[in-house]
Amino acid sequence: MKSNRLMIFAGVVLLLLVLSGAAILQAKNSIKLGLDLSGGVYVLYQAVEAEDTGGGDKIDRAITVIRNRIDSLGVSEPVIQREGDDRIRVELAGVEDQRQAREVIGTTAMLTFVGPEGDVILTGGDLKDAYATFDSRNRPSVGLEFTSEGTAAFSEATEKYLNQFIAILLDEDVISAPTVASVITDGRATIEGNMSIEDARNLALMLRSGALPVNLIELETRSVGPTLGQDSLNRSVRAGVAGLILVLLFMLVYYRFFGLIADVALVAYIAVVFALLTAINATLTLPGIAGLILSVGMAVDANVIIFERVKEELKLGRTMRTSIEAGFNNAFRAILDANVTTLIAAAVLFRYGTGPIRGFAVTLSVGILVSMFSAIVLTRFLLRQAVRAELLRAPEQTGVRG
Repeated sequence: MKSNRLMIFAGVVLLLLVLSGAAILQAKNSIKLGLDLSGGVYVLYQAVEAEDTGGGDKIDRAITVIRNRIDSLGVSEPVIQREGDDRIRVELAGVEDQRQAREVIGTTAMLTFVGPEGDVILTGGDLKDAYATFDSRNRPSVGLEFTSEGTAAFSEATEKYLNQFIAILLDEDVISAPTVASVITDGRATIEGNMSIEDARNLALMLRSGALPVNLIELETRSVGPTLGQDSLNRSVRAGVAGLILVLLFMLVYYRFFGLIADVALVAYIAVVFALLTAINATLTLPGIAGLILSVGMAVDANVIIFERVKEELKLGRTMRTSIEAGFNNAFRAILDANVTTLIAAAVLFRYGTGPIRGFAVTLSVGILVSMFSAIVLTRFLLRQAVRAELLRAPEQTGVRG
């Protein structure tokens, strides 16, 4: 029976280590790196409308145009975010031709309506509004409203191209090509088709983006070379690995067998954190790495609190099994309070911070949540298995002295 329990314990530990190693290697190959780790271009814009055309979604429209333009550069996973009421932050990791990227981003979008023979019927200036709506059959569609000049030109075009298509282009890319079903003279048209309400909203947003001139004033530009980014990554990895090794050695020397259990749980913790960051498609930055390292310290801190409570119970003469259960129960409130207060701080950083600050908050929050699971559930499970296998009997194995 003892031999079977020992084999179960050894198998569980080995399985945890193997799965953790595989998860870390997978995350290493697939996790996205931020601008400061891979190099690229950072640009901060202020969006200013050329005229007061109304509408509260000018930043969303500008972001849509910028995203469409960046896609043409072949940049994977660009970061395009709103900052405040009228600013847009753009991060293009891995971009080498910085001048081309800035030129492409900053150019005003061009919206055109083109007939089947290629002649331009209308431009974005002739479109007054575009919005998601429903047709007579209650299907999602896009409603268009033209200016007075656009109404006349569109009426003439629909009469000329009846039962033919009119292509709608944004920056020379066809975003829709509806067929003219009737002559439209009132300046209001509907684009119908097999689309969802989300598709209709996105199409309307792209149309409004082209229709509304938005000037982008470049406020700040920074560039990080690929060599500098790689150097930052290498230094961060070395610092993280060195710190982790020191923590593992400290736990092993000070808490003995308890420290061995904590080290196994800590390796599993790191693997779960990286797996979750990869799953949520998070971008790892230097502040994010700092958040990870801080969360590792908090994970170890939770184990320290638990082990000290267990040692207190052992000093009172209680059995190992009873001491472990009592130690976890007594430490739970302190661990919960400490982690909840840190989560509140991380939530505030995420809510009011921008860019790298939010990345720090995300990695810190993920690390804290996983550390609670690692300390309270995984460490407890491993200790119970060790007691059943009679690997943990003497108080001296936990670092108790005297």
